[in-house]
Amino acid sequence: MKKLLFILLCLPLLTLAQQTYVPDDNFEQKLINLGYDNVLDDSVTTASIDTVTSLLLMGGSIADLTGIEDFTALTELDCNNNQLTSLDVSNNASLIDLKCSSNQLTSLDISNNTALGYLNCEENQLIILDISNNTNLVRLFCHYNQLTGIDLSNNTALIYLRCDNNKIISLDVSGVSSLYGLACSNNQLISLDLRNGNNINMNPACADNPNLYCIDVDNETWATDNWNNIGHHIDTHHYFSNNCSITGIEEHTTNKELLKVTDILGRETKEINQLLFYIYDDGTVEKRITIE
Repeated sequence: MKKLLFILLCLPLLTLAQQTYVPDDNFEQKLINLGYDNVLDDSVTTASIDTVTSLLLMGGSIADLTGIEDFTALTELDCNNNQLTSLDVSNNASLIDLKCSSNQLTSLDISNNTALGYLNCEENQLIILDISNNTNLVRLFCHYNQLTGIDLSNNTALIYLRCDNNKIISLDVSGVSSLYGLACSNNQLISLDLRNGNNINMNPACADNPNLYCIDVDNETWATDNWNNIGHHIDTHHYFSNNCSITGIEEHTTNKELLKVTDILGRETKEINQLLFYIYDDGTVEKRITIE
């Protein structure tokens, strides 16, 4: 009986203890302005936020979104134009729409956001963007970052991709048959595979890639006739082929020196059993797969 009475007395205290830690005063002030909190004390009642579906935090000078993990019903998050250096929304499993552009992000964890359909993370400092689990992604804006590569092999629902103004070395959209919009200009591309069976509906922009020569396409003649004009952003030295192979790379010198070996994401490696790019000092590139 005494134990039961003790538990009953503690219940109000347990209810009061259900608080979410929010250390960033600018974040908490936004929550106060939105009516989810009333005192600037580094915490907010969890019950007041765990049913929120849309959260708009634009331009609030927020540097830390600790506490976002308890917005478990969130489907839309807009935290554009803040001062975030990292963002982890892996606990927001219902998220469909994420806007986090114009921050200082070097880390973005969306590994558990399988429902995500729209992602805008432009104008950050991202070196790696892992979207392998985001199989429902339809629109991706990741331009103006520091990406050296992006793996789209699991993103077959993608219809629009803007990844221009990065440092991407190789881009393969051949498995994304729904893609119609592609902007990959101003990168460091040496390989671009557009053979997705949907070229007639695509409008690619891939200019300002000085080390890119041959572009893989569905139909060489059609691409030459339709994409080599003022309306398309194609460099004058670009040409099209149904199969840009290592035999199509011009040898500029017989004494070329190997500079580095990278994987499809542009990371230096010498691992086997995967596609590798051998980059030489004369601008030539060899694609190799060593199977063991």
